[in-house]
Amino acid sequence: MIRITKIFALLFCIGLLSAFVPQDSPNAKVLGQWKTIDDETKKAKSIIEIYEVNGKVHGKVVKLLNGVSQDKVCTECDGKRKGQKIVGMEILYNLEKDGDKEWEDGKIYDPSKGKEYSCEMKLVSTDKLEVRGYVGFSFVGRSQYWYRVK
Repeated sequence: MIRITKIFALLFCIGLLSAFVPQDSPNAKVLGQWKTIDDETKKAKSIIEIYEVNGKVHGKVVKLLNGVSQDKVCTECDGKRKGQKIVGMEILYNLEKDGDKEWEDGKIYDPSKGKEYSCEMKLVSTDKLEVRGYVGFSFVGRSQYWYRVK
């Protein structure tokens, strides 16, 4: 009888301790570095770091590719982004998780055009992310595929 009580007490303690083990963020599947592809040249363009702030997904440029200077500034940008270095610039912000593989209600900024768009993302596979920018309605937007950097 004492042995059974000790076993139940041990199981209870293990269960209690597991409540204090940190759980993965709901956004964990999309966090990390992603390679963008230029729509026109079809060449890799930049590396974007996707991270979480207060439960929402954000992303910033961490590297420009194809020999583009890491000191390149945004000439098409206006406001606080005008003349800012593109590397380090936050271009993706405030996306909220919607379901297991989708994020929505965020914004994406295109430094090459100096324009901000509404944004949603969908994890197509572990290593492929569909990022859609649009004005007004999603069905009139444009999608890009980003690929996880390993």
